[in-house]
Amino acid sequence: MTETLSLSESATLTSERADLLRTLSRHRHFLRFTTRDLTDEQAGLRTTVSALCLGGLVKHVAATEGIWVDFILHGPSAMPDFTAMTEADFAERADEFRMLPGETLAGVLAEYAAVAHRTDELIAALPDLDATQPLPKAPWFESDLRWSARQVLLHVIAETAQHAGHADIIRESLDGAKTMG
Repeated sequence: MTETLSLSESATLTSERADLLRTLSRHRHFLRFTTRDLTDEQAGLRTTVSALCLGGLVKHVAATEGIWVDFILHGPSAMPDFTAMTEADFAERADEFRMLPGETLAGVLAEYAAVAHRTDELIAALPDLDATQPLPKAPWFESDLRWSARQVLLHVIAETAQHAGHADIIRESLDGAKTMG
């Protein structure tokens, strides 16, 4: 049976939690900053040979962060069984990386802000960052591994930083604007 964690109203924001929040916030800022002054059309443009666009990267990071927060709270049942995914499932997941008709940059950024707020509240209130959950079935995870909430948060930080770097390359290819420098 999967353990469901509950949040503690009285959790103290320790220096470790403050460091995690600051680091995640910094990388979120860099990702969001790459979208400054763009139109919806520009946010959906591919500027490299990959399928990535700026709006799609923000969507993907938001979805990834959200599913990992669900994992911290509910364990592997919050995630799909990646070993059983069909081509249709993977095609649907690919929509996460692009702006779809009717989506706006403002809407994508608002969803990311909501996900970020939820994560920040979790980091601040989670009773124990050492609490573990078994990882879901996936070809990229060893079987029988467990990750602590801390490991998951560090993974989310790394994922956000990596995609902020991708976003910087895409933005520079789009119009020469850079996140830094």
